[in-house]
Amino acid sequence: MKILIADCATLTQNNDLDITVFEKYGDVVYNKNISRNELLNTVHEYDMILCNKTIIDRVVIESAKKLKFIGLLATGYNNIDVTAAKENGITVCNAGSYSTSAVAQQVFAYILNHYNAVNRYNDFVQNGGWQQSPTFSVLCFPTDELKDKTSGIIGYGSIGKRVAEIALAFEMNVLVYTRTPKSDNRVRFTSLDELLKNSDIITPHCPLNEQSKEMFNKETFSKMKDRAFFINTARGGIINEQDLAEALKSGKLSGAAIDVLNHEPMSKDCVLKGVPNLIITPHTAWAPLETRKRLLGIVEDNIKAFLNGTPKNKVS
Repeated sequence: MKILIADCATLTQNNDLDITVFEKYGDVVYNKNISRNELLNTVHEYDMILCNKTIIDRVVIESAKKLKFIGLLATGYNNIDVTAAKENGITVCNAGSYSTSAVAQQVFAYILNHYNAVNRYNDFVQNGGWQQSPTFSVLCFPTDELKDKTSGIIGYGSIGKRVAEIALAFEMNVLVYTRTPKSDNRVRFTSLDELLKNSDIITPHCPLNEQSKEMFNKETFSKMKDRAFFINTARGGIINEQDLAEALKSGKLSGAAIDVLNHEPMSKDCVLKGVPNLIITPHTAWAPLETRKRLLGIVEDNIKAFLNGTPKNKVS
């Protein structure tokens, strides 16, 4: 077989991860971040494509005469036209749940930084503030306990559940809104409006689709509890970025932290750049080394299962 890894640079940029494991299944072509033109010009050569965020739409699929398998190096698959893949007999498999622990960890990194003012206090100390203090303890930034605060989780898949577990360990109350009925007596399932009204922290963990596109907008932010803290580690497209910027500038939100944007890498004219009380990280919640190793293992298992005629983690 001939195998394309379409966007190697999203997996490793400093050779900290061995991605040659797939060579045992065929001749592998490595591309750091394949352009659309190059993909269209060469896709007919490949039996298998492994990709993270490369767009494989109907035009690409209908040019891929030999292609039988697309292995996603990710959980989300909104970059693949799964309908076209199915029509053309192409199996698409994702890597579900590989990043559950890492993303939940990032959510709480944001939360703890926000409520403990870690960055602000470090900047204060590094700039000589503590050296000038008349007392041993300087209380110049407000901090808050997480105990008894309410965390609102939207979507209750593996990541949402892990976030809830950590919140409960901090003795927080947990509200959950999900379109799919669940059973968990540790949390309280509620409507979206009730969650928005009563949550101190709101963190969505849902896929990007027609229902979730820009679900966080001016109206949604207006329904949130005053001074709530908003987090997005899901997909950039679930937020109207201009409306988030206004919610932060107006003081409606006490802060926000996001790991994803509508356009990645960040565009030069991104409306969120420089907005006060906003932390932006460059889509790294999924990326600890242990997490990426786990990801490769799942993708390799998907390939083995496909070749054995028993594909798993199919999305098409």
